[in-house]
Amino acid sequence: MKADQARAKLAAIPMLAGYTGPLNRLGGLTNLVFRAGDYCLRIPGKGTEEYINRTNEAVAAREAAKAGVSPEVLYFDADTGVMVTRFIAGAETMSPEKFRERPGSPARAGEAFRKLHDSGAVFAFRFELFAMIDDYLKVLSTKDVALPSGYHDVVREAESVRSALAVHPLPLVACHCDPLCENFLDTGDRMWIVDWEYSGMNDPLWDLGDLSVEGKFDAFRDEEMMRAYFRRGAKPAERGRIIIYKAMCDLLWTLWGLIQLANNNPVDDFRAYADGRFARCKALMETPEFSRHLAAIRQG
Repeated sequence: MKADQARAKLAAIPMLAGYTGPLNRLGGLTNLVFRAGDYCLRIPGKGTEEYINRTNEAVAAREAAKAGVSPEVLYFDADTGVMVTRFIAGAETMSPEKFRERPGSPARAGEAFRKLHDSGAVFAFRFELFAMIDDYLKVLSTKDVALPSGYHDVVREAESVRSALAVHPLPLVACHCDPLCENFLDTGDRMWIVDWEYSGMNDPLWDLGDLSVEGKFDAFRDEEMMRAYFRRGAKPAERGRIIIYKAMCDLLWTLWGLIQLANNNPVDDFRAYADGRFARCKALMETPEFSRHLAAIRQG
């Protein structure tokens, strides 16, 4: 049935209206993604219009392609979110396991982030952690889904993070902001990044902290990614921001998981997903190291 849906979408796209070749389903937590020969078709998932601005995504996807870190955008319908990009032949879709198994992949991801962040690209959206938490809470206020116990307490505790980050704010740059492993395509000598739904102007070190969490990086892989990104060892304040963002991305994506649960997304057990992320956030924030990293951020 999903293949029939994809065929119908292709028929409405002039450049692909005559395509009759095979359709191969690719990954995606919320969207339907298919390979159609040399092209990749993305059909937005149910309910994503509640929290995704497709016009902003279109700008980001095209700017990221210009920066050389994402495939060329060939078609984008901002009303429906249907998008066609070039298919990257010979690339492996990444996962936490592949980031462990493929030598140099954390470094290639770090290099891709640096290329994006240094590109001068300007995205239309400002990705601001606490504003997004508020926005997601508003969406959830219309749903019949319970927050994890103590969620609001942890958001209040995170005010110390907000104040520390504000002491020496980094210049905002174009960021991916949702570096799920499966959003990385590795050819072995180059890492591509796809899916710009949540992207925006942000503190660049959010991307590194979030990928570390998504990829379940150990200390060795964190170091590999950071050294490739900075082209040197990370300074204490830089390392601190990356660690702090590990907790903050879990705090935010807990709510995203609950929205998926409310929307009956069948791809995963999103109750367990949300509860697991929130537990990991609390555990990191309760460590003595967390306070030390906050102090390093304040010192700059």
